Amino acid sequence: MTKPLDTENRGISARLLDQPYLLLILAPLFWGGNVVAAKLVVGEIDPFLLLAARCVGATLFIMPFSWRYLRADWPVIARTWPLVMGFGALGYALYNVLLYIGLTTTTAVNSSIETGALPMMILAANFIVFRVRATWLQILGVLIAISGVMLTATHGDLTRLLTLDINIGDGFVLLACLTYTAYTLALRFRPQIHMMSFMAVAFLGAAITGLVMLQLFGPGVGSFTTIPSMSPTVWAVLAYVMIFPSMFSQVFYARGVELVGPNRAAPSHNLIPVFGALGSVLILGERLELYHYLAAIIIIGGIVLAEWAARRKRTDHIA
Repeated sequence: MTKPLDTENRGISARLLDQPYLLLILAPLFWGGNVVAAKLVVGEIDPFLLLAARCVGATLFIMPFSWRYLRADWPVIARTWPLVMGFGALGYALYNVLLYIGLTTTTAVNSSIETGALPMMILAANFIVFRVRATWLQILGVLIAISGVMLTATHGDLTRLLTLDINIGDGFVLLACLTYTAYTLALRFRPQIHMMSFMAVAFLGAAITGLVMLQLFGPGVGSFTTIPSMSPTVWAVLAYVMIFPSMFSQVFYARGVELVGPNRAAPSHNLIPVFGALGSVLILGERLELYHYLAAIIIIGGIVLAEWAARRKRTDHIA
């Protein structure tokens, strides 16, 4: 785990960073907004360019704030920088570019609901890869939640799974979720450095990965020259994704965990699809179909069942 944030803050920022539940609402709000923001500029900016610009901008933005932590952690960073940059390549760059590609052919509502099952996918992967013990009720909760995702990916017709007839955009979003699941599992090998140091080096790895993917699969690094002539909407989206989901969400969530603990903070992740879906309807004007409501109920039911089983397991263990 990374070291906690310093608590010697002053002024408005100090008061904000001492409000754990506000922080645990703002973090998923900004993460959910990432989907809405990316969908808002589909057709205006290439997804590989959006990703590369976001990662480069986020790296430049965070460096002044992380410089003193980087100097303090340099002995550890010097030994582990390939690993930390790899975290950025996997969890920031690859996850987001797959999400952005998926959004070119599926709705933001679909993407938001599909990413809502990430906690269950992570629980299942921990059980499969690391043999983390899980009860049958937890496993049932995972299966229920994932069935809700499949209902969304098949647009309400599960029989399409028999012919693998899944929208290509939904397929990319599911690949993004699998990528983030792998990133989350790998975090158990994260070196003991301050969170700001970790983010700075990881963002640098994401920026390099984003530039390489832009050159190999997108319009090329030279396409950066087209950004100045793009619409104000693109500029606003770029500023948003560089700063809010990239830095503020990470800092706010880490501070929330520090104040109330990981068990009480973890359920806040379930707000990400809620905010994403709300933003899709209110900002993008997308429609919620019947299968969206059914899928949301199924996913929430699976999450609640798994959470209840986990709490009962901890209670029984203590008793």
